[in-house]
Amino acid sequence: MNRKFSIFLVYAGVAVISAAILYTCFYIRTHQKDRSKELDIIVQQGKAEVPTWFEIGKDLEAVNQDNQQVKLSDLRGKVWVVAQFFAVCPHCAVRNGQELRAIYDEFKNHPDFHITCISVDPKEDTQSKLADYATALGADSKKWWFLNAGDTKATHDYLEHELKFFRVQERTDPADIAANGRYAHDLSFLLVDRNFNVIGKWPLADARSEDAKQRDPGLYDRLKKDLYQRIRAELEKNETPGI
Repeated sequence: MNRKFSIFLVYAGVAVISAAILYTCFYIRTHQKDRSKELDIIVQQGKAEVPTWFEIGKDLEAVNQDNQQVKLSDLRGKVWVVAQFFAVCPHCAVRNGQELRAIYDEFKNHPDFHITCISVDPKEDTQSKLADYATALGADSKKWWFLNAGDTKATHDYLEHELKFFRVQERTDPADIAANGRYAHDLSFLLVDRNFNVIGKWPLADARSEDAKQRDPGLYDRLKKDLYQRIRAELEKNETPGI
């Protein structure tokens, strides 16, 4: 009897261990798939074989740097880059400001190109601050908007759920706020086609980081080249006659 019981315990232990191993393998495989999807989004950005990501479902009304009431749907028919920012964000100015200015200089003469920057801190980013920010970057409001969409939570929800940016995080540590600003937000650029479809995401700021350079020194150059090529390709579609 004791021997049978011992054998039973051995088999039971093996069964438990086997179940644990199977569960662990399943868990890892499932999360690897989730992570693969995440990575796939980054890897696919800018590639021609991804014709459409998603259509922007809801519109957004906001005030631009000239105190004009505008809507994102006003940009239907144009090819436009959209980014997040807030006026006192040091990373926006250093990383994204220069990058967006370069894109602006490259494509500003095309009548169907546009850039839109949406503030993640509408409470603080008054119209005068938007105007100062636009002036500092030499942005013409006919080609480049800096937008305040009003309510902070509604703006964050729109950016996350409609444009699929990563969720805006409010910092709480005073030292962190002093060094990096009140909000941690997605520094990537989205490209929107003439039909109001988001067709790619380019994290150029992240690709310029020291960590990214160490892991893949050529990543930034490849992403930038991809983005510029995709903008050109989209502008050539249904181009205005005579341009």
